[in-house]
Amino acid sequence: MNSLKILILRNCSIHGSIPDYIGYISTLKTLDLCFNNLAGDMPPSFSQLTKADYIYLIGNHLTGPIPPWILVRNKNADISYNNFTYGNGNPTQCLLGNLNAAESYSSVVSQISSVQPCLKQGYPCNLPKKEQKYSLYINCGGKETFINGTKYEADTEQRGASVLFKTEDWAFSSTGNFMDNDMEADIYIATNTTKLTMPDSELYTSARLSPLALTYYGLCLINGNYTVKLHFSEIIFTANKTFVSLGKRLFNVLIQGQIVLRDFNIEDEAGGPGKPIVKSFNASVTQNTLEIRFYWAGKGTTGIPSRGVYGPLISAISVDPNFIPPVYKDKKPPYKIAISVSVSVLLIILLVLVILWKKGYLGGKASMEKELRGLDLQTGSFTLRQIKAATKNFDAANKIGEGGFGSVYKGLLSDGTIIAVKQLSPKSKQGTREFVNEIGMISALQHPNLVKLYGCCIEGNQLCLIYEYMENNCLSRALFGQNKLKLDWTTRRKICLGIARGLAYLHEESMLKIVHRDIKASNVLLDKNLNSKISDFGLAKLDEEENTHISTRIAGTIGYMAPEYAMRGYLTDKADVYSFGVVALEIVSGKSNTNYRPKEEFVYLLDWAYVLQERGTLLELVDPNLGENYSKEEAVAMLNVALICTNAHPTLRPTMSKVVSLLEGEASIQSLMTNISSVGGSSSAGLRKNFWQLNASQSQSTSIEGPYTGSSVSITAEIGVNDHLLGGSAHQK
Repeated sequence: MNSLKILILRNCSIHGSIPDYIGYISTLKTLDLCFNNLAGDMPPSFSQLTKADYIYLIGNHLTGPIPPWILVRNKNADISYNNFTYGNGNPTQCLLGNLNAAESYSSVVSQISSVQPCLKQGYPCNLPKKEQKYSLYINCGGKETFINGTKYEADTEQRGASVLFKTEDWAFSSTGNFMDNDMEADIYIATNTTKLTMPDSELYTSARLSPLALTYYGLCLINGNYTVKLHFSEIIFTANKTFVSLGKRLFNVLIQGQIVLRDFNIEDEAGGPGKPIVKSFNASVTQNTLEIRFYWAGKGTTGIPSRGVYGPLISAISVDPNFIPPVYKDKKPPYKIAISVSVSVLLIILLVLVILWKKGYLGGKASMEKELRGLDLQTGSFTLRQIKAATKNFDAANKIGEGGFGSVYKGLLSDGTIIAVKQLSPKSKQGTREFVNEIGMISALQHPNLVKLYGCCIEGNQLCLIYEYMENNCLSRALFGQNKLKLDWTTRRKICLGIARGLAYLHEESMLKIVHRDIKASNVLLDKNLNSKISDFGLAKLDEEENTHISTRIAGTIGYMAPEYAMRGYLTDKADVYSFGVVALEIVSGKSNTNYRPKEEFVYLLDWAYVLQERGTLLELVDPNLGENYSKEEAVAMLNVALICTNAHPTLRPTMSKVVSLLEGEASIQSLMTNISSVGGSSSAGLRKNFWQLNASQSQSTSIEGPYTGSSVSITAEIGVNDHLLGGSAHQK
């Protein structure tokens, strides 16, 4: 079966080990072996399934360590609900990308305290009893809303093919993709398109949809009996005369592993589409975790044209205790007196604190500690004593970099781990907001091409970030430094591809859509094997939908910033694509975009690249140090990708996932080459010339003194909504 693209053997009671030959079916796009009795290790041959967009192995008895190749996979894979053992290099943190490993470890691993509960069977609770919850309200697929004074928490995560999403009180694990539609991206949140007249309609305006399996967890609940209410309404199938009216949805519901609804049809139970139905069940929580699973057993409609609509659909979940919570037990008059006294004392203390704060005696670092500790960080915490010991009290001899954020020091922990410590400077203008921003976002990101954050230190007036140490410093030093590295062509291509994969993850695959805003050679670090990793998310900004014009400030580096961002403050992920194009050009040429002047009339290397492209002599840009030891075909492809990415029109730049496909040779570059000519048009050329001439005076020599720093010439400019050019408020940082 050498041409097999889709292999689904789901819920077939298959036992034994997975045959090794499956991994050698090079054409396989979807592999689904879910809910069987498969055991043994995952076949090593599965690492060859590079074209498979989806690998589903959930609900089996697979053992052995989780293979390293699946941890660096950029496509969807789900290995949840198995019996993997913990080994060196296996994750201890929740995997929040496209790899779902919920409850993937065997019961033996439950004794390892460093492994996060989400990876352990039963999703155990680590909180003391006094901090455990006794209720839960989720507006599945919808925004936060209040119903009769009760707050239903928002559930707006857009992904669902293989994802674990978690909050402090609840989590969900979603698996599956729709295979009967022709949409580029599956939709996992269904939205009602008709007028709803039922009570509490806010709960039924949207709903979470799953093509295969969806599990909600109530986390750290007090043990006891609860009433679980599941709110349903069929908002996809309609009552009109369209194809959609013919749909029939059937799925199963399990609570605490027991089936409570089989072949459940929302429309039939509710008496028609767009009508609510609430199903109530009693559930017993004995291990602090409530599990509610929705499962599509293959029944119902799957053939409505151009629509993936089958599978479970849930509008809201509410969980209430059938007991009086401990906080309300044994209330007696003495306690009321004690509470009144306590409240009075607290009010007095609060008043004193407010007065001290207004007088300037409080604030700053104290509020920062509170804000940081309120974050759900996926990192460790270090004491100042540990950091001082590791860096020899921030010895100048251990200083490896300096940037707008502060100094960076090399350190050695007591267990032998080498670290890089970024110390927030008291004079830093980036200050507390960027510190919170950086920790909050990086702690949730896990990817081979992003610098790993080990943890943070918040103590006294010291605010530090602790990163993995990168032996080969930054790409800027490797390419342009006095002791620059001899990078062969294979290594340069690997570095470029690594940057592209890291950006694709930030833009399209991470839980948060993130625009880095300052991609440049000095913000790309190299480990001991010269693998590239993106650093410095201090300037990163969440990609706010329908709010792409940044009216507060611009933060980036001259020579790398996209024209529409630098001149009009218009920020999208295409700004990072532009910056990547510049970096790719530097990697091939070995020359700095801001420092290389082939002729006086050209301000930047990028200018010269367009001229050579028009002349058909693009290979003149290849670093002479490579000699003839490089692939001319790959070099031309990489240079053309760089030029496409630096198109003056953001809409004509490819996405970073497309860039990855182009660099890997999985997509043809010829279809996009016509867009390059549009860059050379008069309007585009004028735009670039105006932008570059405006900032040429600021393009001084680029510093390459160390990693983890923003050491190139950067700007931070306050602009208004109607500003079109960078004004006098721009300044060097």
